[in-house]
Amino acid sequence: MEVSPGTLNFYRVKLGRFLSELDFNTAQRQDVEAFLLQFKNPGNRHAYYRAVKTFYNWRSETFGLSSPMKHMRAPRLGKLILPSLTREQVLTLLDTLDNVRDKAIISLFTESGLRLSELASIKPDNINWTNRTIRIIGKGRKEAIAPFGLLTEIYLRSWLNEYEADGNIWGLNTWGISSMLRRLRQVTGLPCNPHTLRRTFACLLRQAGVDSMTIKELGRWESLEMVQRYTRTITFNDSLKFYKAPLGEGQ
Repeated sequence: MEVSPGTLNFYRVKLGRFLSELDFNTAQRQDVEAFLLQFKNPGNRHAYYRAVKTFYNWRSETFGLSSPMKHMRAPRLGKLILPSLTREQVLTLLDTLDNVRDKAIISLFTESGLRLSELASIKPDNINWTNRTIRIIGKGRKEAIAPFGLLTEIYLRSWLNEYEADGNIWGLNTWGISSMLRRLRQVTGLPCNPHTLRRTFACLLRQAGVDSMTIKELGRWESLEMVQRYTRTITFNDSLKFYKAPLGEGQ
């Protein structure tokens, strides 16, 4: 099974630290628990738990050895509210930029919900201008389709009119795109990274009244739970705007 570079790096970093601090052959449950407790951030602790648990599961299935994490429960994450941007904040990002390529990147992230690796690998013939979609290779090496809107089309056409693509359409790799986003964050003070923009995609659609199942399909999420996690910033009042009384407005 093929995995993405991001997934490989996740396990390389998390397992690398675990294996540098503990002898996995002799580690007991209390040793693993002590290792995890050093991470004060719940999300970070949970990430290490997942990586180490996956390693020990593989070891057990492959070699028939017992796992010190067999009955260990995952750390409690709580209901973290992760940042997303308002439409006005996205427009602020766009207004700050003077490079049409970078405007196209921000707009496409927001209107398509693309992941960083997906956006960075777009080639000219992946774009369907007729129905404003892009063919991508998504998570798990699965081919998928992502939508985009009129504003992104304007920026993309303007950029491709001045840039002759040799490879991807940006002339940047994932590191270059991430560097541009970091500089933009420093200038504006707004959270600006691929994950935030992907959450923004989901939240803006939800605020517009799009249901979670449709957002799941448009954003290529594997479960409704992920969509709900991404749109946790949506309030009752946001949803109330789309309420229609089941029995009508009365006579």
